[in-house]
Amino acid sequence: MGRGRRRSMEYGEFWPGYVDVLSTLLLVVTFLMSIFMLSQYFATQEAAGKDTVLQRLNRQISELTSLLSLEKGKSKEAQDEMAELQAMLATLKSENEKLSGVAALGDESAKSAVGQIGTLTSELDQQKAVSQEALAKVDLLNQQLAQLRRQIAALNEALDASEKKGEVSDKTIKDLGQRLNAALARQVQELQRYRSDFFGRLNDLLKDRKDIRVVGDRFVFESEVLFASGAAALTPEGLAALDPIATAIADLGRQIPKEVDWVVQIDGHTDIRPIASAQFPSNWELSTARASSVVKHMIARGVPAERLVAAGYGEYQPIESGTDDASLQKNRRIELKLTNR
Repeated sequence: MGRGRRRSMEYGEFWPGYVDVLSTLLLVVTFLMSIFMLSQYFATQEAAGKDTVLQRLNRQISELTSLLSLEKGKSKEAQDEMAELQAMLATLKSENEKLSGVAALGDESAKSAVGQIGTLTSELDQQKAVSQEALAKVDLLNQQLAQLRRQIAALNEALDASEKKGEVSDKTIKDLGQRLNAALARQVQELQRYRSDFFGRLNDLLKDRKDIRVVGDRFVFESEVLFASGAAALTPEGLAALDPIATAIADLGRQIPKEVDWVVQIDGHTDIRPIASAQFPSNWELSTARASSVVKHMIARGVPAERLVAAGYGEYQPIESGTDDASLQKNRRIELKLTNR
């Protein structure tokens, strides 16, 4: 009877370990479901983040593999304990048979043995249920692992396709860039030829005019040639000076091929002296209005409006740094330049 009580105490110590197994399994299932939901979310990210998703999924697979190994180990331990309990139950049954044959030991001993047998049988049934549940969860983990592997394979295929598409796009862009650069170079060369012709014609027209200069690639008109002081309306002398230039630009425009996107840029400049009139609050307005007046006159003389650009710079683009009258006169000017758009 002493040995029976000692065995009963040993059996009672097994129960908290199975409670821990059940709690651990529940936590693992919850953790795996969270991982599965996270993997579904990251699988829908853009192609630019696929490498990161693959790394995370690989880490999750490693974690799942470790958890699966752990659960298999725990399941094996549970099976070993069940086998041990079955062996002990067989021993108890044998002892019970011996006890039932010995009347001297009394009915109380027999009843105690029967109670112990019933308790052990109940515990054995519970362990069988726990083992079956653990096996079902392991099977579920295997299914989830297989699904994650299929998702990784699909992501790898999508990533390969995206990389191949990117290579084709890069090659196409490079070819288009080379063709565009070649076309722009041809247009620049053609425009350079017509610009030389344009300069030659204007030089012939303006060779006797000392108040019209060539500065770099621009023709520079002193404002006094075209406008009265503080005004933006062209004077009769200014109209007469612009007429042959407008005719030359219109004739040149009919010779330049349509694929060459050219414009005549007309820039207005003033000196540093402020104007502050009701019509022109500052030199910005005066310089812009003078450039616009030249553009409108050229349009009236047959130059296409889409080939003209007007801009005003006020006093902020001087060609002379002095403040004497001669320097200020040079800075008050209208500039014409043939260029591409």
